[in-house]
Amino acid sequence: MKWTPEAEAAIKKVPFFVRKRVRTRVENEAAAAGKTAVSLADVKATQKRYLANMSSEIRGYQIDTCFGPSGCPNRAFTGERLMERITNLLDRENLLGFLKERVQGDIKFHHEFRVTLADCPNACSQPQIKDVGIIGATAPALSDEPCTGCEACVEECREDAITLNDGNQGPVIDFTRCLTCGKCIPACPSGTLTQGSGGFRVLLAGKLGRHPRLARELPGIHSEDTVLAILKDCIDFYKSHSSNGQRFAQIFTSADFDELARRYASPK
Repeated sequence: MKWTPEAEAAIKKVPFFVRKRVRTRVENEAAAAGKTAVSLADVKATQKRYLANMSSEIRGYQIDTCFGPSGCPNRAFTGERLMERITNLLDRENLLGFLKERVQGDIKFHHEFRVTLADCPNACSQPQIKDVGIIGATAPALSDEPCTGCEACVEECREDAITLNDGNQGPVIDFTRCLTCGKCIPACPSGTLTQGSGGFRVLLAGKLGRHPRLARELPGIHSEDTVLAILKDCIDFYKSHSSNGQRFAQIFTSADFDELARRYASPK
């Protein structure tokens, strides 16, 4: 549906964590009224009704993904099945019931536990500022196929993480630079680069607000089952330590992060 410039400017002023919901509501209500374009008046009317009934919209958690069912065009590892499993876990945890017990006064959207899933390191769903952020990852590995020295992998890597050995002995990967996007793998015509470990990176305890903090990344690339186990541990910690609407990032300390990192460290 088309939006007037005034309507577009107004929707951009809505807090980003509810903007998508409000935008969808505006379009649905405008369509129900037989309109083919959204005006500023439509935005204001819907926003007023939406904010007045905010409590009915709160689920106790928020879960976001970049592209949804259409898929990420840059995906490093697909998270479609994981998204469903995460949603089922969050529903079972009854976070709304938990918030109703702990929060004094009305529950707001900022009280909700936030999870986001990105299929690639571009991270359009902003995992760095959520309670739990999950990013699809595929690490390259070397096969036995000889390298032709074409440098296609070097050109493809935006992080300058790949160089070629002197004497054309094959690519060298600097994993301190590599973001495990997997783009170098299909770029290699000889098959010298192949898929290594695949799964998900996990980031914990990011937030915006008066005291913003970027999430910290747990070491390693984790399977779906491990991601769900980490998420369950984080929710258990949140329920045990949060009082009166404290965010996960407010209560999850560096020592707590280190303990979880040890628990899920990959065997050497």
